[in-house]
Amino acid sequence: MGQKIHPIAFRLGKFYTWDSRWFSVGGKRYQNMLLEDFKIRKDLGKKLKIAGLTKVEIERSINKLNIVLHVTRPGLVIGRGGTGLEDLKKYIMTKLLNIKGDEKNALKVDLKIEAVKEPNLNAQFMAQTIAEQLGKRMMAKRVMNQAIEKIMASGAKGARVQLGGRVNGAEISRIEHIQKGILPLTTMRAKIDYAQVHAPTRSGYIGVKVWICLS
Repeated sequence: MGQKIHPIAFRLGKFYTWDSRWFSVGGKRYQNMLLEDFKIRKDLGKKLKIAGLTKVEIERSINKLNIVLHVTRPGLVIGRGGTGLEDLKKYIMTKLLNIKGDEKNALKVDLKIEAVKEPNLNAQFMAQTIAEQLGKRMMAKRVMNQAIEKIMASGAKGARVQLGGRVNGAEISRIEHIQKGILPLTTMRAKIDYAQVHAPTRSGYIGVKVWICLS
């Protein structure tokens, strides 16, 4: 039986930090804050899918909520003159957090946009791209090869793409993968980016996993 661990969780503290940074002493408050984080990530993932949302960082203080959105197309989120950013902030406050503007001591929401410098070296973006192409009924081998070539051409030391499920509409589910370069998963000295998403196809869901060795 293989002993597996999440590549990013394994490297927390050295290369990565937690996506949610706050503290609560148990009870209902902790449950509510955890559910809020989950709801924010889920809803923004759907709303900003066209903008290429890859990560949502949430940081809380006493009366303030800081949200950092990592996107590949920041212009689509910011909008003309920053109107899109203001609309998104109002959506988070009213729809997701149920905060009214006239409330005293209401939670203040600060929204920031961070552009992803090299999308082809972002595992989440590449996994989402592969999932979209599989949903359009493109051939799995071709999609995997194109993704690997883009990742390696962008300067990665190594990469691996894995699909699991009824690949290309096969009757029996299977696992297929393609790997190029070096991918040392057992050492903390290597910076590995990792993501997994589900691709809805006519034959059912296909699991997509992407590993990228950055250094």
